[in-house]
Amino acid sequence: MKKVVLITGANSGIGLALCERLLSQDTEGLQLCLACRNMGRAQTARSALLTSHPTAQVDLLQMDTSSISSVITAAQEVKLRYDRLDHLYLNAGIMPNPQFDVKAFFKGLFSSKVITMFATGEGILTQKDGVTTDGLQEVFATNLFGHFLLVRELEPVLCYAGRTSQLVWTSSSNAHRSAFNLEDIQHQKGTQPYSSSKYASDLLSLALNTHYNKQGLYSSVICPGFVMTSLTYGILPSFPAFFWTLLMPVFWLIRIFTNTFTLTPQNGAEALFWLFRQKPESLDPYAKYHSLTSGLGINYTKQQKMDIDLETSELLYEKLLQLESDVRSKLREK
Repeated sequence: MKKVVLITGANSGIGLALCERLLSQDTEGLQLCLACRNMGRAQTARSALLTSHPTAQVDLLQMDTSSISSVITAAQEVKLRYDRLDHLYLNAGIMPNPQFDVKAFFKGLFSSKVITMFATGEGILTQKDGVTTDGLQEVFATNLFGHFLLVRELEPVLCYAGRTSQLVWTSSSNAHRSAFNLEDIQHQKGTQPYSSSKYASDLLSLALNTHYNKQGLYSSVICPGFVMTSLTYGILPSFPAFFWTLLMPVFWLIRIFTNTFTLTPQNGAEALFWLFRQKPESLDPYAKYHSLTSGLGINYTKQQKMDIDLETSELLYEKLLQLESDVRSKLREK
């Protein structure tokens, strides 16, 4: 039987790179489903994959994780198409309107935290969040809650007797406990919604293991490292393309001192690809699996214990369940 793999945000970046790596390993044994917001870009991605792998089975699914109705409709379509899901990669994400703090950047250049600053963006990036049509904070909805709702909707095909299924969250080294507030899980009052949403995904992964392992569903978290994707280019939207080209030698030099500079989507997808080949039940629920690239360009995966605890993860899970109940009630009223 073919393994059914659904990947959100699969039309570009590490999501598309993962598709390419999976098909390069096993074209005939996979059924890929690319869940994307923009179907034009999704079609382009599918065409590129089929050019490299003409016999591959690649389906498309329209889904916007920031929209409750879109997620529910997409999940219903998945349940009609497939009787099971073997792997669900929760990869879609946004970092809207990042603001670059020039003063903090130059201050960081001459501090002991310069490598951390480059690797994570800590201290030099803030974001302005928006609000969705459902009345949710946009980053929270897109990066976390939409995926949570998707998992809940897909329980019948993820929790399947006699086998295991795997969830994999694309998190970040920017997932900091200090950015997250349990009393403000949508991060309405803060300036680091991206960091908050990624830390929340770390917590949620642990909670999902607590509640779903007995049903054969296992959740893991990865960090792709510093990758040059549309999110990265969006950090300095006013800078011309050649600016990033000029920076590349600097980035390659930094790689000598830190292995987190994976730089390319192909390298950044290393941990995603590595997890695909593991037995989900053998993985550490408290670990984040990092894509790393050595100064010589060798890719590998390394696990690192996350700064999370079971109590906080359970409290977040209960709040998300309550929010799910609230949004479903509002949908029924429409």
